[in-house]
Amino acid sequence: MPLALYALTVGAFGIGVTEFAIMGLLLQVSADLGVSVPTAGLLMTGYALGVFVGAPILTIATRRLPRKTTLLALMAIFTVGNIAAALAPTYGLLMAARIVTALAHGTFFGVGSLVAVSLVPPQRKASAIAVMFTGLTLATLLGVPFGSWLGLAFGWRSTFWAVAAVGVVAFTVLALLVPRAEDAAEPPPLREEFAVLARPQVQIGLLMTVLGFGGVFAVFTYIQPILTELAGYSKAAVSPILLVFGAGLVGGNLLGGRWADKALGPALLGSLTLLSLVLAAAGLAFHDRIGAVIAAFLLGAAAFATVAPLQMRVLQQAGGAGQGLASSLNIAAFNLGNAFGAWLGGAVIAHGPGLSAVPLIAAGVPLSALVLAALSLSVERRRLKAA
Repeated sequence: MPLALYALTVGAFGIGVTEFAIMGLLLQVSADLGVSVPTAGLLMTGYALGVFVGAPILTIATRRLPRKTTLLALMAIFTVGNIAAALAPTYGLLMAARIVTALAHGTFFGVGSLVAVSLVPPQRKASAIAVMFTGLTLATLLGVPFGSWLGLAFGWRSTFWAVAAVGVVAFTVLALLVPRAEDAAEPPPLREEFAVLARPQVQIGLLMTVLGFGGVFAVFTYIQPILTELAGYSKAAVSPILLVFGAGLVGGNLLGGRWADKALGPALLGSLTLLSLVLAAAGLAFHDRIGAVIAAFLLGAAAFATVAPLQMRVLQQAGGAGQGLASSLNIAAFNLGNAFGAWLGGAVIAHGPGLSAVPLIAAGVPLSALVLAALSLSVERRRLKAA
């Protein structure tokens, strides 16, 4: 894999830390700013909605810019947003800073996915996307536990200052390593890009992404109270368990990339099936200390095994002209799933059967994505057979 691909990984790492670190800080933020834990969890929802809104807008606004210039501008927005979060004196301003930071997220991964696949041979495209998304998994493996520890030791604001420093490093590495060679092509007419979104298979692919990750984040957003209140761990023990979760993310992400390179359809169905089963089993496992650690690892592996198959499915169905917009929108779909999951988990805690029921209810969300995937692949097989 070329060095430029690992520069994208560094950028993905920084974005991953700022997105996920808040989940290890919910109790500290809620206490400091005087809000409930479900309200603090909405900081995840606000970020995800910022990604969903920002992805298509910034993708269209930057479509004529060189891709390298776009990536650097997005990383600058990301860094400024984290500085604003570190300085925010109220919950409302913290939410606003999170949304500003989120605007860069979807377009960074959308453009980054196109850059990544342009750097490798066709048979390694899914693996290239998986390598870039390894930045997200490493963010969860290393960055989120460190951010959680840092917030516990020095206050939650210190975590955002640290993430802003990561943004500066990522900006520098991208400037040095990402080539400009792939920027020469004239972008297609805007109407051709939008036309891709009218394709039913692209729409189904985006919906599968929303549902696939909705189940993950219904649980992951509230992983700190789940581990402390259900499994009986102390707050200090959350960071080491997040390391275990992150280890599962890394393995699942790389496995999903290789699986999708070999057989995209089976990888799509298999990864969504695995995720549904793991979430259902976690409903019982999180009530036991050892079971909670095992469930955390398996949830991480199953969650990110779906990333490369879901992203490649949308890119495959979008084809040439609309790939840039479709790629960014699929990242937005991941985050819409995050927002939906955070809302669903909060609703179950505040108005439903409670914290212990969150994993079981969450399992039904990727199960619905699995049904859609099976229908989508069936329609495609019939179309190809008729052709």
